[in-house]
Amino acid sequence: MTSTPGATPPASSLDPAIAARLKRGADGLVPAIAQQYDTGEVLMLGWMDDEALHRTLTTGRCTYWSRSRQEYWVKGDTSGHVQHVKSVALDCDADTVLVKVDQTGAACHTGDRTCFDADALPLGK
Repeated sequence: MTSTPGATPPASSLDPAIAARLKRGADGLVPAIAQQYDTGEVLMLGWMDDEALHRTLTTGRCTYWSRSRQEYWVKGDTSGHVQHVKSVALDCDADTVLVKVDQTGAACHTGDRTCFDADALPLGK
């Protein structure tokens, strides 16, 4: 199922109680942080709408909305670098999703383990 997120989320099978809590951006999306469940390593940031969150909760695999391709994608379907979901939580404002996963292989599309290890910025003193 491919659809374009908008201000009003497309029809979804997401539990209505969860959907009512979510605070989405104008595009109908919430940021989703993927974190390695056992080490705490931050792996990547993706985007989810209600349907992507529903699929993530029910399949045990992370599903994201691709803003560039305007379609759903399941992490690892083409690369083999699968994210097996261990837990999902909303932040205190219900505007960000934290997905704790067991990452197989690289999380970043560049082939790096995480999207955050290649470009550390200098701190001022």
